Amino acid sequence: MTIFYLVQHAEKERQLGDPGLTALGREQAARTAEWVRHLGLQAVFSSPLLRTRETAQFIAAATGLPVQEDARLRERMNWDDDEPFEEFLADWAATVENRDFVPRSGDSSRQAGARFLSCLSDLAEERGPIAVVTHGGVTVDLLRTLAGDDALTASLLNEGVPSCAITTLDRTAVVDIASQAHLE
Repeated sequence: MTIFYLVQHAEKERQLGDPGLTALGREQAARTAEWVRHLGLQAVFSSPLLRTRETAQFIAAATGLPVQEDARLRERMNWDDDEPFEEFLADWAATVENRDFVPRSGDSSRQAGARFLSCLSDLAEERGPIAVVTHGGVTVDLLRTLAGDDALTASLLNEGVPSCAITTLDRTAVVDIASQAHLE
């Protein structure tokens, strides 16, 4: 049995490309790391994007575990300067509305959910529990794949997972969605 703690990256800088964490984000990541330190983690995995790697480094420092990157944990789509922000937002909304819509840059919701599930299936061979630091959109895509849209709130579907929220899975069974109790 592998327990996964899917950790949403901490608050990021409001800029395009591959932004890092804000000062508040670093505080959120530190508090999250303190909470997960007591879970007996056996591994820490992260998306290769900076905001997730920075969040994962706090967990690594608290647990003494190295951060292992996996590109399958990256976000559904990431805004950069090649695309006007309004077009990015329109594509994002279209991927929420239609799981099969493929945006100009990135994956459809269905593709992203399948990619994340593939990663977890491979990681299930590892001894757990495992912290997986990733992004809100792709976490929602995974949850839509595992539990269906009816299991998610409109807020999660439209606004994503809050900073440093933790979603807990027992292999592929959803145990808890987007908890922020450790930040209170």
